[in-house]
Amino acid sequence: MTEKEELKLKEKIVRAIKTVFDPEIPVDVYELGLIYDIQILPLDNVHILMTLTSPNCPAAETIPADVKNRVEMIKEINEVEVEITFDPPYSQDLMSEEAKLELGFM
Repeated sequence: MTEKEELKLKEKIVRAIKTVFDPEIPVDVYELGLIYDIQILPLDNVHILMTLTSPNCPAAETIPADVKNRVEMIKEINEVEVEITFDPPYSQDLMSEEAKLELGFM
């Protein structure tokens, strides 16, 4: 895969992730800063490193599953692995400017 193709695929992945929302916050998980890394691996596999707003997040099972399912819908993707980490811990500093505006933090 060329660098340009990888960039286009990553853009599709981000668009798919932006359709997943934390049920308690009216902002998508990408803009919230929950996605730490997206790697496109050989054989069109994808590894997504993400966190949750807290280790006790009530949506801890559904949000990662939704991210995985949405990205798997992209026809160029073979397999998707979503890994959860709390290192570094989530902080509101990770939110995009758009998310901060939406939530009234700016």
